[in-house]
Amino acid sequence: MTDTAPRIRELDLYRRYFDLVADERKTIEVRVRYPHLEDLAAGDVILFRVKGTDEACEVRVLRVTPYDGFEALLDGEGPGNINPAAGRGEQLANIREIYPPEKEKLGALAIEMELRDPATAPGD
Repeated sequence: MTDTAPRIRELDLYRRYFDLVADERKTIEVRVRYPHLEDLAAGDVILFRVKGTDEACEVRVLRVTPYDGFEALLDGEGPGNINPAAGRGEQLANIREIYPPEKEKLGALAIEMELRDPATAPGD
């Protein structure tokens, strides 16, 4: 018998991005390709917390796609999926404000996700 429970990760989000995720308007999360995210995969669950608060929502990871950098990620995923409230140029500036050049050199991850129903039991 194998354990089919999803792996759960906890990640912080700034309020402006959290609200887009919670409203199901943001379907792609952008992260640096840090070693601790190397094994993130479809089926995993991410518990997003508003940075500095206890407010949270859960998403199910549908797909994780690596990119060499943020420009390639925006071109490959489409800016509207990442932040429907901002254009490509503004998004690139915002992402690079969060992640400086030395972080971008690690590569980028596009994490496609869907909001989980709070009533959903783990593993379904």
